[in-house]
Parts: sequence; C-alpha cells; structure tokens
Amino acid sequence: MLAARLYRYDPAMQEELRLETVPDPTIRQPDEVIVRIVGAGLCRTDLHIIEGVWRPILDPEGKLLPYTLGHENTGIVEAVGSAVRNVRVGDRVICHPQATCGLCLGCRVGEDMYCTSARFPGLDSDGGFAQYLVTTERALVKVPEDVDLVDIAPLADAGLTAYRAAKRASRIAPPDGWVVIIGIGGLGHIALQVLRALAGVRIVAVDRSPLARERAGELGADQVLAGSPDLAAEIRELTGGGAHVVLDFVGEQGVEQQSWQMLRKGGTHLIIGYGGTLEIPTVRMIFGELTVAGSLVGNYKELVELIDLVARGKVRVFTQRYTLQEINRAIDDFKHGRYFGRAVITP
Repeated sequence: MLAARLYRYDPAMQEELRLETVPDPTIRQPDEVIVRIVGAGLCRTDLHIIEGVWRPILDPEGKLLPYTLGHENTGIVEAVGSAVRNVRVGDRVICHPQATCGLCLGCRVGEDMYCTSARFPGLDSDGGFAQYLVTTERALVKVPEDVDLVDIAPLADAGLTAYRAAKRASRIAPPDGWVVIIGIGGLGHIALQVLRALAGVRIVAVDRSPLARERAGELGADQVLAGSPDLAAEIRELTGGGAHVVLDFVGEQGVEQQSWQMLRKGGTHLIIGYGGTLEIPTVRMIFGELTVAGSLVGNYKELVELIDLVARGKVRVFTQRYTLQEINRAIDDFKHGRYFGRAVITP
C-alpha cells in the first residue's frame, strides 16, 4: 500500500513526508480490525510531531522512525480479527484515536485517554496517512450512511477535543453566562457549534483572521472580536466583569497569558491549545477563585455524541481535501494558513 512516512524530526519544518510503498497491514490480535482509509485529517499535532515537539514523550530514544502519521481517521472495515463481534466487513466507521485495552481503571470508568496500555496510531505507531490502518474493535464508531466520511475525519481528534471542552464549558457556565472562544480555526469553529447546540450561553469568538471572524458570526457567535493587547480588558467590559469560561484553542504566543485575565471571579480557563507557558500570580488565583485546567481529546461516548450531532445537522466541519500524493502541499498550506477549517487527506 501507499503511505506517507516521517524519516526525520525537523524543528525548521523543512522535512517532507516520503510517499512510499509499504506492506499491507495484517491482523495479529483477535480484537484487531483493518480499516480502508477514506479520510485522514491533518492536525497541528502532525506538524508538532514533524518538528520534534513530541519526541521526548513518544520517541526519546529515536527508535520510532520511520513511521506513518495520521490520527484522525475514517473508512470502511476491510478485515476483522477472530474475536471481533461489533463491526463487520463493509461497515462505515470513524476511529477513536486511542486503541485501548478495556481492562485498566481508565477504561473501566470510560475515559479512553487514561488507558495505561493504549496504542495511539499516528503518534506512537503507524497511522492513517496510508491506504489501510490497523486499530481495534473498541476504537470504532459506526457512521450513518448519510454522513460524509471525508468531512467528518477531523472529528476523530480535533472535533472530539473541541466537543469535550465545549461540553465541559456548557456544564460550568450558567445559561445566561459568557463563554469566550479564542481561536476560531479547525477546533474552535466546532466548539462554537457544540456550545450553541448544548447551552444557552452567550459566546464571544476571538480570532485574528477576518475569514475566521466571518465564519464565527455565521455559526452563531454573539460577539466577534479581532483580538488585541487589550483583549482582556475588552472582554471584562463587554461581559460586565469577565467571562465565566474561556476556551483557549491557541495556548501560545502570549494568548495563554491573556486568557486567565478575562475571567470573572470563580471563572474557569480551559486550555486546549499548547506550546506556551502559563504564569499566574498565586494571589490572583486565590482572590479570584480561578480554575485553570487542561482538556485532552475525549472519550468513546463523547465521540458517539458528536457524531449524533453531526447526523442531526447541529455541527458541520469546514474541510479542504487533498489526495495522499498532495500531502506535503497540504502541510505547507496548513503552515501558511491558506484554508479555513481542517485539511483531509484522501488516499
């Protein structure tokens, strides 16, 4: 099969993925499933992997390379292991990014991302920038016939991450409360729609891109701001004291330092984007009774809920399609912001 593989970490992001023919995958465990890839989302995490940001965590000894990236995957079940019962050949599926064990405490409580022995295709093993992917039965969610498998591929990670954070915000903020979403890009535009579907909150969307601000207005944001050095003060004035929740989908370039300053007393800063460093005086934390928390992808149940929202027309994903042969152009377009939403690779 054809696959796009990474051979070298490169902080300068000059390294291109190599398109090459590799052996077709085979089933080695009874619970494994081979999925013929229909869509594979291109994520900023893929860029961070190429840059080597994840190397200290995933590949400290440099033994993982070369391998195939791609962790946002949809497709058709091609083959199943002997113990597989819930899916069959021909089923249309989206893959939860983690292939989990089902036995540890994390799995037992339904938090797939806490699995102590999970495999993460595209990060620590071969992923979906290829014609076929091996995952497990536990990772697969069936997709209705009228839902486009290419368009929903980014929901496997980006959409699921946005959904978990937005769902959490909908539980924290009161119905008349204020939620600020910073970064109306590939994740932020999904979070905005999820919040609109789940809660009656008032939403402020913030982005430097005029196109992103235009999309935010179309998707139902109550207020749209361009961002500035005085953004925190603008938010406090606009909301009459500060936001109840801030969803930070940027997490770097100084945005992380603005986010917590937008909160009212008792407010919550949810960090989804990463790359920066957060510094908050402890006295401000105490005086404001602030909560700062990270939000990591989402569990299997949340992926099912998100696909249901898509099937009912409550959430849509803006996508730009590229063939597998065009993957390096897709990466370059991503780096330079040449499209809105998410890129999807179609083998």
